[in-house]
Amino acid sequence: MFEGSILFAKFEMMKKILLLSDTHNYIDDVILKHVREADEVWHSGDIGSLELLEKLQSITTVRAVWGNIDGQDLRVRIPKIATFECEGCRIMMTHIGGYPGKYEASVYPKIVEYKPTIFISGHSHILKVMNDKKLGFLHMNPGAIGKYGFHLKRTMLRFEIENGVPKNLAVIEYDK
Repeated sequence: MFEGSILFAKFEMMKKILLLSDTHNYIDDVILKHVREADEVWHSGDIGSLELLEKLQSITTVRAVWGNIDGQDLRVRIPKIATFECEGCRIMMTHIGGYPGKYEASVYPKIVEYKPTIFISGHSHILKVMNDKKLGFLHMNPGAIGKYGFHLKRTMLRFEIENGVPKNLAVIEYDK
């Protein structure tokens, strides 16, 4: 059929990511619907319980860091700062990390050394997506999807990573 030639197919890789933070041990069917649609869930801390983490892990791949409210049961299982690659993007994630121009002093040198494509933090309960033009990466904070805290809206982020490029970013927002 294809005598004397080799047929090459180029497969583009794409991952659907759901980015959460500050669940504070709260999860509902609305969140779980989005979890089921994701290839990976990234949780940037204040998970709230090992049971909630395990529930997410029973559905899809989870990459998570612990936050200031998380107990020792979570701290022994997941890191304070996670660095990993996903579809050609270098990711750095921590709970208390700051944002462009106001990074936490202990995190800043690690950011400079790792040179992420995307830097993710949580903690503030304020959704924020912005470019760090000085350091050359995208900063993301999904806000808080849990019901506890001062935030007025529950938020999370959904996006895709394809061939090293984050794209199709969507803010998912619900009333508290």
